[in-house]
Amino acid sequence: MQKYAVNQQLIETLLAWVNSGEIAIPEIQRPFVWDSSKVRDLMDSLYQGYPIGYVIAWRNPNVRLRDGSLSEGKKILIDGQQRVTALTAAILGQFVINKTYERVKIKIAFHPLDERFEVQNPAILKDKTWLHDIGEVINGSVLKVIREYLKLNPEADEEKIEKTITTLVNIPKKQIGIIELAADLDIETVTEIFIRINSKGVVLSQADFAMSKIASNAKYNGNELRKAIDYFCHLATAPEFYKHIVDNDKEFAKTEFFQKMQWLKTENEDLYDPDYNDLIRVAFTTQFNRGRLSDLVSLLSGRNFETRTYEDSIAEASFATLKIGVNNFINETNFKRFLMIIKSAGFISPKLIRSQNAINFAYIVYLKLKELGVNSVAIESYVRRWLVYSILTGRYSGAPESAFDFDIKQISQKPFDEYLKEKEEGELSDAFWNASLPQSLDTSVASSPYFHVFLASQVKANDRGFLSKDVLVSHLISLRGDIHHLFPKDYLKKNGLDRSKYNQIANYVYMQSEINIKVGNNPPKDYFEIVKSQMIANNQQVSGLATEQHLLDNLKMNCVPIEIQQMSIDNYNDFLTIRRKLMAIKIKEYYHSL
Repeated sequence: MQKYAVNQQLIETLLAWVNSGEIAIPEIQRPFVWDSSKVRDLMDSLYQGYPIGYVIAWRNPNVRLRDGSLSEGKKILIDGQQRVTALTAAILGQFVINKTYERVKIKIAFHPLDERFEVQNPAILKDKTWLHDIGEVINGSVLKVIREYLKLNPEADEEKIEKTITTLVNIPKKQIGIIELAADLDIETVTEIFIRINSKGVVLSQADFAMSKIASNAKYNGNELRKAIDYFCHLATAPEFYKHIVDNDKEFAKTEFFQKMQWLKTENEDLYDPDYNDLIRVAFTTQFNRGRLSDLVSLLSGRNFETRTYEDSIAEASFATLKIGVNNFINETNFKRFLMIIKSAGFISPKLIRSQNAINFAYIVYLKLKELGVNSVAIESYVRRWLVYSILTGRYSGAPESAFDFDIKQISQKPFDEYLKEKEEGELSDAFWNASLPQSLDTSVASSPYFHVFLASQVKANDRGFLSKDVLVSHLISLRGDIHHLFPKDYLKKNGLDRSKYNQIANYVYMQSEINIKVGNNPPKDYFEIVKSQMIANNQQVSGLATEQHLLDNLKMNCVPIEIQQMSIDNYNDFLTIRRKLMAIKIKEYYHSL
């Protein structure tokens, strides 16, 4: 089977296809991310006759309509959209959407004497030796342009001006290579071809392909759906963008989608800031009971998996179903209730959640169980447990799509409590809590998911910081408090230990900086002696803890072995072993309390 065809086309032909809609620019990288100087450099390359690389188009399959006729598939541009958008901006004078989502024009000026391109600026507009906008020149009368230029610049070499302006005007007659991929290729093959041809090493995700399919479908309002996904993700991180949509995209501002995301204009929560990849994945998995985005791409194209044909009715149903999923995702009640559940598990800061896939699937669990009519109290417990279970087992760190696909199929076919129990018995056995987890805590990687779960367990238990009387671990995390060493780092370094040893997470604790300063570089037995003598003298300068019992309680909540009070360098390895076991016990108790 012929996977693709390579053709050379005139730039003006490519632009005509874009204008007529035969090639759809799906805005995979939504806003135009090039700055104006790159547009200038592209025009200069074309003028000089340098190659500007291939663009890759993937033809949509022909779909069978209800009356039995076939609808010819459009070509979708999957690589080269920045170059093609630059050409439409500079040559056709079309607006582009910039990084801040504003509609702007990019005007490129040309100096016929120096054969130089520049981004139009006020100084150029005052200088008669420049042609101020190459778009106007290319689309105007070449003879008229030459005549007017020579009238303004009578000393210029007439022959040279004729030659350079004619070369400029002929830019659209230059050729560009178009690689057209066959309609029936699967995503994996398309991705492979893309990677091999694309020397920049940019990899398109499955979500990019899904976005291209969504955006290029005019029949089922694909571009409106694409904007809903895009705008929600942008608003989630930049609430001020709301005014921009109202002012600049009045059409979208009238849609039902926009009404449903208005709550974001006053929202500053950053615990879960989804990007388009996350939103599509959650909406799709929840509604279609599938986990592979390549299936979504096929369904949006109208693929019938049984007959292997493409049918318009399947594309229509798929767009309608995906729309429901997007609406459910962006719904204020759903989103806020989900975040409340995550926070109630102790995950109060985005720095405690390093796996976006784990939180994505937790949201899928929430939306799916709600759709299935599960009791809301049970949903809260299930979501908390599934999130922590998936973080502790690294469930979505290897091949997340396969795991998503497997899990959603199980969840949609059997009671959730049965499935969760099955996973817990298989993967969270006594062997996990007593051996595997303490072993996993033997690491110097501060971003360890196990350490984050430990901190979440402290937040949920309202534990106080190490040696703190009133300040909670949750305060220290949310107010950017610091992690400090129980055996001070400089003390361990002085005794010849390297980074992998002194930065063990079992040596980490959340501690107020002022307490840490007073602890200094002393071994634990020395600084605990100071703490105790101050207790006796009722002079709590290092710590606010007033009694021996307060101290023991504080050690317990921070999983610090009481033996630390007599420890020095010789006991460091024993200390790490004991603390890892205590941390694992706390995590286990925390998990079962969820």
